[in-house]
Amino acid sequence: MHSYNQTSSQSRDIKGAALGLVSTLSFPAIVGTADMMLKSAGVHLIGYEKIGGGHCTAVIRGGVADVRLAIEAGEQTAQQFGQFISSLVIPRPYPNLNLVLPIISKIGNIAEGETYSKLSNQAVGLVETIGFPAMVGASDAMLKSADVQLAAYEKIGSGLCTAIVRGSVANVAVAVEAGMYEAERIGDLNAVMVIPRPLDELEQTLPVANCWIEERQPVRLPINIKEQVGEAELLELPDLNKFPEKIVEEVQIQEVKKLEMGELELD
Repeated sequence: MHSYNQTSSQSRDIKGAALGLVSTLSFPAIVGTADMMLKSAGVHLIGYEKIGGGHCTAVIRGGVADVRLAIEAGEQTAQQFGQFISSLVIPRPYPNLNLVLPIISKIGNIAEGETYSKLSNQAVGLVETIGFPAMVGASDAMLKSADVQLAAYEKIGSGLCTAIVRGSVANVAVAVEAGMYEAERIGDLNAVMVIPRPLDELEQTLPVANCWIEERQPVRLPINIKEQVGEAELLELPDLNKFPEKIVEEVQIQEVKKLEMGELELD
């Protein structure tokens, strides 16, 4: 877990960095675009803005050259899906933008790392449909066709719904294919995406249902390291004066015999 100083330092670095935005008409497309931008340059993914009507925008920060390179890769990815709307690079954003717009505030939550998902480091599969019944049917088909878990679903307006599954790369690929066919049978399929190895920053921006989230348990150390962990158990010796008379008599008889045989010396 990052310390407060590390988080503050990272936030200050991001405030002075260039700003990049890419907008698409699909949630799987924006996730795939964000994944490509993270892997193509040294940028930070702040998160997504969903403004309705299916419009999704990925927000990144970093050095000017890195942001330009990442935005170019993001545009190409979004165009391959046929979902590209627009993009923007601002080398030196005015400080007032950072105060009002959601283009930096999320970096603190990412660095905090207070919770984590049980599904982290698994491949991601996304199936976007037009209509909620098609998304539910696609989710059911994916769960029945492969060893995957339904992590969450996302709604971005205009009837667009995305089912998100997690699992191994092979299982996610099989599941997404089954989900595609079922979505087309029930209604309309809008977009699909498979991300084999999501980066940590992408993980932080993906929706996850509450049932898959665990809270980090604090490590409780002893207040005083010299404090004794446990007390040694003492063995209480029996009081010889409380022995039964029979045993005492036998001891006395043995001493008399030894005295007669000269084995015991008198004081």
